[in-house]
Amino acid sequence: MTPPWKTTTFAQLAMPLTKALGADTAKAFLGLNCVTVGDLLHLLPRHLMSGTDLTDLRTIIDHHRGSEEYLAVIANVASVEVKGQSPRQRLEVRLSDGRATLTATFFGRSSLISYWQKILSQSTRGIFAGKLSWFHDAPQLAHPAFVMITDDGFVGSKQNAKMAKIATASSFVGLYPQTSKLPTWTVSESISLVLNMMVGLDDPLPDWIRKRAEVPALGDALRDVHTPTSKQAYGQGVKRLLFDEAFAAQVAMAYRRHGTSTMSAIPRVGGKLLKSFDSSLHFTLTNEQIRVGEEIAEDLAKDSPMQRLLQGEVGSGKTVLALRAMLSVVDSGGQGVLLAPTEVLAHQHYETITTLLGDLGCGSLLSGGVGTNVALLTGSMTPSARSAALEEIWNGQAGIIVGTHALLSRAVKFHDLGLVVVDEQHRFGVEQRHALASQEDSRPHVLVMTATPIPRSVAMTVFADLDMSTLQEIPAGRAEVATTVIDVTTHPTWVDRAWQRVREEVEQGHQVYIVAPRIDPSDGKDGASVVELAEQLSSGVLKNLRVDILHGRMPGSEKTATMQRFAAHELDVLVATSMIEVGLDQPNATMMVIVDADMFGISQLHQLRGRIGRGAYPGVCLLMTKAEEGSQARHRLAAVASTTDGFLLAEKDIEFRKEGDVLGMSQSGKRSSLRLLKVLEHSQIIELARSIAAEVVTKDPQGLDPGIADYIMDIETRAQGDLEDST
Repeated sequence: MTPPWKTTTFAQLAMPLTKALGADTAKAFLGLNCVTVGDLLHLLPRHLMSGTDLTDLRTIIDHHRGSEEYLAVIANVASVEVKGQSPRQRLEVRLSDGRATLTATFFGRSSLISYWQKILSQSTRGIFAGKLSWFHDAPQLAHPAFVMITDDGFVGSKQNAKMAKIATASSFVGLYPQTSKLPTWTVSESISLVLNMMVGLDDPLPDWIRKRAEVPALGDALRDVHTPTSKQAYGQGVKRLLFDEAFAAQVAMAYRRHGTSTMSAIPRVGGKLLKSFDSSLHFTLTNEQIRVGEEIAEDLAKDSPMQRLLQGEVGSGKTVLALRAMLSVVDSGGQGVLLAPTEVLAHQHYETITTLLGDLGCGSLLSGGVGTNVALLTGSMTPSARSAALEEIWNGQAGIIVGTHALLSRAVKFHDLGLVVVDEQHRFGVEQRHALASQEDSRPHVLVMTATPIPRSVAMTVFADLDMSTLQEIPAGRAEVATTVIDVTTHPTWVDRAWQRVREEVEQGHQVYIVAPRIDPSDGKDGASVVELAEQLSSGVLKNLRVDILHGRMPGSEKTATMQRFAAHELDVLVATSMIEVGLDQPNATMMVIVDADMFGISQLHQLRGRIGRGAYPGVCLLMTKAEEGSQARHRLAAVASTTDGFLLAEKDIEFRKEGDVLGMSQSGKRSSLRLLKVLEHSQIIELARSIAAEVVTKDPQGLDPGIADYIMDIETRAQGDLEDST
């Protein structure tokens, strides 16, 4: 559904490419995540070259080593040579930048090869666009499309004649991202067409903001990006587009924060139940836990809703603080909800909370009138169990409710929802964590938790509507975990030793996790599978050990039973997918083997590793990989092996991976709320946008400016689209 834009500018930018370029061309642009005119105009050149520039071939080759993708280069033709005999002739063209070379190979009939040889010999410089491939570890462009550059323009096929007009209209040539169906000049031509449609584009950004941010008008910025007269003009155009994204995210968050601050909430102050719980604890809270607990208590005591993010390392004690907050709410007659992203984690939280509460978790039956029931609600529950849970939630018998996305259903009616705790925030979008809280007439307090440490630049962008508390102190008694990378290809004997080490850990009375990226071979994807790996190990090197599997396709009751068996030490080895990265807490687990570890991200590997060493026994984590030495995947694994500092790894994770979505779900391959902004690289722009956004809310608390309203609508519409795509 098209949003009701308040300005013609955003309506123009939201025009579908099907209308601007036709259905066939628009379909091709889906491969570059371009759906609207705005998407296309925000597609920046990968390289901006002047007529005399050459692509740095060595940098290109090193950056893409081992991978295959479509790219474009500007290079000199160093030599042209026909190889082989007709009809299996080929033309090998050696491209050079004066320092490094790259071979372009053409196949075809002898007449075509003669034609190409003539064209390629007419000039020493050209643009070559094709798929980078590797032959005997040497890079080559297989049958690239090309346009030769001459003193009077461009020489090439008639199909590429329009490229000459586009490129010679500016003193610079932009080499755009491309696909097999969209060479760089087709992208450039399409951008030129839609850019001409934007003539006279009004600027939705108020003049005072443009002056404060020192950015050009939007129409000028788009022209400076795609037809720049200088690199300085190009830089200013890019700065405007980056600022627009940062400002949209920041002003949306600023108005959300402002709106929440004007809402009323019931103050929740801990009493007898919280005091009874604190006195029952068999451990002492750390200094950081005490400090953060006081911050949360102060927020809960206010008559405006708490909006706080609690981030902390794996095992830093976030769950205890969340439970204390929920008990404060129960003491004041309300209910606390803990929203978990998976059923495994929901069940684990339910078990942890009921264990920590002891008699206090049995209502008033065993605790002299002090206590509360704990309810569990998940999607796989039987109708009778679900009905019983809904009844407890509705009539208020359950003061604490733990559940999954099932809690977001409108069928769930709360007696007095006072606090929403969202665990593992990176699994939920902003819209999702607000969906539950917004159901109530009186706004509940919100506590967001994550064990994935968040760099400040990310926090400013993703969590700008939240206050932040951080736990870095690990409670006493946690053991160290040593991590080692095992190269499966070059050191196969190390693999044998790894499985032998698994058996040794079990013989010492400990337990082991083995993690694989897939569930079963029928997935049709790369990497080891849980089902196949478990069968091979249990009938081979781990024969006679108690081995079982755990993955997301198993029925909920079966997953719960498997977890309980592992917790009761009725299993020695659990072979699982990454679904165990959060929630499982077994102090007796001392070893983890992650097979095809290069298929997991840095933060995910750190989370998985956090499942071991949770007791007094030291842990060992083995990262098995077939990735080549020197590849980006090996650099990621080396980073994980080098430190257990989650905050340091969080910075490295963002450096390695593509930017995730900001307001919605991070879905690989989906359109993102952010097209260009890199939260680490562009932290200064984010800071500036945040400052201006706060001033905007002060000047216009009702959000009446139509341009500002459209910025918010645009980014939130994109986020909501991702949310709908993910469900």
